[in-house]
Amino acid sequence: MQFGVFSVADVTRDPVSGVMPSHAMRIDATQRIGRACEEAGLDVFAIGEHHTSGYFSSSPPVLLGAVAAQTSTIALSTAVTMVTTSDPVRLAEDYSTVQHVAAGRVDIVLGRCGTVPPYGRSTNDTRAAQNLTYENYHLLQLLWREKEVDWDGQFRAPLMSFTANPRPLDDVPPFVWHGAARTIAAAEHAASYADGLFAATMLGRPHEVATVIDHYRSAYERNGHGRADQAIVGVGQLVFVAETSQDARRLFRPYFHASPVFDPDMSLEQAEADAHVIVGSPQEVTEKILANRDLYGDYQRQMFWIDHGGMSLDVVLGQLDLLGSQVVPTLRTEFAARRAPGVPTDPPSHADLVERRARMTAAGVTSR
Repeated sequence: MQFGVFSVADVTRDPVSGVMPSHAMRIDATQRIGRACEEAGLDVFAIGEHHTSGYFSSSPPVLLGAVAAQTSTIALSTAVTMVTTSDPVRLAEDYSTVQHVAAGRVDIVLGRCGTVPPYGRSTNDTRAAQNLTYENYHLLQLLWREKEVDWDGQFRAPLMSFTANPRPLDDVPPFVWHGAARTIAAAEHAASYADGLFAATMLGRPHEVATVIDHYRSAYERNGHGRADQAIVGVGQLVFVAETSQDARRLFRPYFHASPVFDPDMSLEQAEADAHVIVGSPQEVTEKILANRDLYGDYQRQMFWIDHGGMSLDVVLGQLDLLGSQVVPTLRTEFAARRAPGVPTDPPSHADLVERRARMTAAGVTSR
């Protein structure tokens, strides 16, 4: 079971100190948080992608490369990579490069843009987002898996005998997740390719998220990739942890109300009731995550969003210390004890994918 931290990369005025961080401050803090994740014994660090004001991360591969150079064991990922707004050629080459920099410690979460302006840079019709997603993803996989690609699609210029460089490390592309909390179509797409599904629960209520996960697992089995419980699932949650429950709610409340994500009319109590956020002491946070595990079934990656709403770096690192010392060790034990036989413990690593490719090649099977 993997545990980690992700950031959606907002740039928000600290409601406690009044400090408005610069992009330089947030980018520096992101690298420090990535290093601290590894130091705290966590397994994954992920950064989001945005091309609108109020966010700093328009180029996740650059940030992940910087964190890769400062770490040695932690896996690096995205939260998410916008497959609808990025040229698949750029995606293929950027993430193959990061793969080499990080010696294979990279996977990516693909998702669609949730705001209108970036669509204007790719297509003028937001209703075409699903077709654009499928086309871009298919081309991305071709670029990774074929050394010469001929391509003529609907949304980009044709390619003729084109080779994306550098080639993926060991000729094995990064493992891909599809971000989906409420979208059945995204779950179906992930399952068709035997990719992972990553559900950010602050975007949907638990029963909605559970429905999407269940559909994904059923589609995974229906597509002949294995048993439903062998499908790879990740869950991301907005968490704030402090020494006591009272301190957690007192300290988190101003950051919640400064959030660029939630409806300004929503109360913290309502957000907790709807499970959009998990706030409390280490014991309370642990119990709530285990309750979600009972709802979602066994899964392989648990991510925490902890740098939200203008939090200072000190506040974020304080949470990391509690997560690493008190929350994650208990969760590792409990997840392992509850895991059904034959269910994967972790997502596939680069070494796992290399081994899988060798087995398929020996058996004369062509991967999709």
